[in-house]
Amino acid sequence: MENVLFAFALTLAAGVATSLGGLIAILGGGGRSKRFLAAALGFSGGVMIYISLVEILPKAADSLAEEHSSQAASWMAAGAFFAGIAVVAIIDRLVPDTVNPHEVPGDIHEERPRERALLRMGTFTAVAIAVHNFPEGFATFVSGLQDPQIAVPIAVAIAIHNVPEGIAVAAPVHHATGSRGRALTLATLAGLAEPAGALIGFVLLAPFITPTLFGLVFAAVAGIMVFISFDELLPTAQRSGHHHHAVYGLIAGMAVMAASLLLMM
Repeated sequence: MENVLFAFALTLAAGVATSLGGLIAILGGGGRSKRFLAAALGFSGGVMIYISLVEILPKAADSLAEEHSSQAASWMAAGAFFAGIAVVAIIDRLVPDTVNPHEVPGDIHEERPRERALLRMGTFTAVAIAVHNFPEGFATFVSGLQDPQIAVPIAVAIAIHNVPEGIAVAAPVHHATGSRGRALTLATLAGLAEPAGALIGFVLLAPFITPTLFGLVFAAVAGIMVFISFDELLPTAQRSGHHHHAVYGLIAGMAVMAASLLLMM
């Protein structure tokens, strides 16, 4: 029982690190500055692109390789990756422009429609990050049960790279609504998917999860996150009128994710 509580506490601590990212976004961003918004959205895009291509997709291929040949696993991972992109792209085309978070009706300088789009973007990003965090939480929980000495540095590293994920959610929501509470709540909820993944995975899903299923889902999540970055985060950052801030944020997001992943090695 002590091991279960310890593993869950580690997972919870790693997950709620998104709240720290949310605090950075709402307190350290110069209010509702468009320069900060451009940099934060670029940063978010860099985080999501880097983690998808460098961490999630290779992990998906490794998981698939446990039950399939290396070549088959690579093809399956690539197929699931583009299937994830296709699913979100189809949804994007089917949803009317008036409620589509990827569409900004009217002139980009008109604040009200632009802010509605940013709010939907932050919400959709929170959902995507929560989907990513769910299996990650289960994995952290299992490592805590198996070897606490290994689990602690893993949880710390995951907490570090959850901070920019919190920024990814909170920055557009805060800019759109001006509500610090709403932005922080969404960022926190995205992180709470990790302890939720730990509990649900441990109680219900463990007997049914196979390496193949895990690999396919993980690869699809990577595709969804890349699509969100290229179709949503980066174009909106560019529309802010601060191109260089968006690019600097993109590079910084990739650098922070690279450092956090290296800590897990």
